[in-house]
Amino acid sequence: MSQPTPDTRPAGEANPDAILQELKTRRKGLTAEEAAERLREYGPNQIQAQESSLLRKLLGYFWGPIPWMIEVAAILSAVVRHWADLIIILVLLVFNAAVGFYQEYQAGNAIAQLKRHLALKARVLRGGAWSEVPAGELVPGDIVRLRLGDIVPADIDLIEGDYLSVDQSALTGESLPVDRKTGEQIYSGSVVKQGEMVGAVRATGMHTYFGHTAQLVESAHTVSHFQRAVLTIGDYLIYITLGLVALLVLVQLHRNQPLLDVAQFALILTVAAIPVAMPAVLSVTMAVGARLLAAKDAIVSRLAAIEELAGVDVLCSDKTGTLTKNELTAGATRPCG
Repeated sequence: MSQPTPDTRPAGEANPDAILQELKTRRKGLTAEEAAERLREYGPNQIQAQESSLLRKLLGYFWGPIPWMIEVAAILSAVVRHWADLIIILVLLVFNAAVGFYQEYQAGNAIAQLKRHLALKARVLRGGAWSEVPAGELVPGDIVRLRLGDIVPADIDLIEGDYLSVDQSALTGESLPVDRKTGEQIYSGSVVKQGEMVGAVRATGMHTYFGHTAQLVESAHTVSHFQRAVLTIGDYLIYITLGLVALLVLVQLHRNQPLLDVAQFALILTVAAIPVAMPAVLSVTMAVGARLLAAKDAIVSRLAAIEELAGVDVLCSDKTGTLTKNELTAGATRPCG
């Protein structure tokens, strides 16, 4: 069963009693039994991320046009028993994969970075008594109290109190705290700067505004210009190499050359066509950039994102609503760098 839909009504139009009726709760809060039932129904108040195993991530670095060519060269080296060439090729193959895997692992997961901003505890009114419970146990309909310094544990409709001043810059980009009153909504992950109010939980976990943001971060797996360029180069080299190897094999077989000699010539041609050092050079170069950005607390979840951002000519920043008329227009531009 889905959670209550986000409140889309204009600010100030939501009536506290109507909010309580919509969320099927009451001012004295849910009972322990109701909270347990809703927890089973809606699930825990947590940001859930799809995590791949480390082995699967590592094996992913051995998959692609250029790794395929290096692997074919390694197989041919083993067939013709050129052990020195085999060792060198394998070392380069493993080195390329290890550098990329290690740097991506060190960069960490952007979802994990976002989770650090979530609340750990919440003050909840259940069965008419206030208590402190883990934020992960909140359910829609819970009555919670928020005050100075609290991290908002879920999307909450305010139903009682004078006002709250909340910092929601991590979600909306607003540089200044915003005031919220009875009937208005505040979002999970925001920080209370002033005031004290009581509210009813509208949405938890991945159904919150914060959860939708986390889903967008996790689903951002577009192919960068850098990756497209590498794939194009790899595909081109594969086609050329396959064509030349096929031609070489036909000519050598027509001349009745031994199969071992044919394999040796194919190995030489394949190794000559592979830009073996290119993945290593590119990975090390971007790894240096990732370390420099990490020193400035910048999240780099994919090494390719460094090259992608470096190719930006114009950066459009949507900063409206706080100091402007809430209208986005193009102004002057200047080169990056």
